Amino acid sequence: MFLPFFSGAAETEQYVLDDGDRISIKVYGEEDLSMDILLSTRGRFDYPYLGRLEAAGKSVGQLQRIIEKGLRGDYLIDPKVTVNVIQFRKFYVNGEVNQPGGYDYQPGLTIGKAIAIAGGFTDRASRKKIQKTEAKNGRTQKNVGLSQTVGPGDIIVVDQSFF
Repeated sequence: MFLPFFSGAAETEQYVLDDGDRISIKVYGEEDLSMDILLSTRGRFDYPYLGRLEAAGKSVGQLQRIIEKGLRGDYLIDPKVTVNVIQFRKFYVNGEVNQPGGYDYQPGLTIGKAIAIAGGFTDRASRKKIQKTEAKNGRTQKNVGLSQTVGPGDIIVVDQSFF
């Protein structure tokens, strides 16, 4: 599924790339250096003239600057590079939702939006017993609210209600 690019520079700087993200690199006037890449298991990829680049842990803007700096001088005089995320890695919703599974992350995602993407609550779902496990640190939070943010790779579990 194709998702739109980030709408603002601030969001771009905050989103951290990792394995599973699909990015687009465009170098103005250089078709051979423009490509779409699925980041590998370790968030690395091979790029012409520059070799293996590490994208994991970097923002889109940071990666763009690394590529521009690498191409400047020996390869191009003044490279114009843009890097965009064209498909985000997945987040997961399990438990008492109508369509449990993995879904492409979207900037600004909340627990409520994630549950809606997963088809909404089942009739047996507890609206209060929802837990979130964060991918970036493995920490699990219980009884989270619907307005809490969701990150890429996070796992949301909706428990069953006892009534």
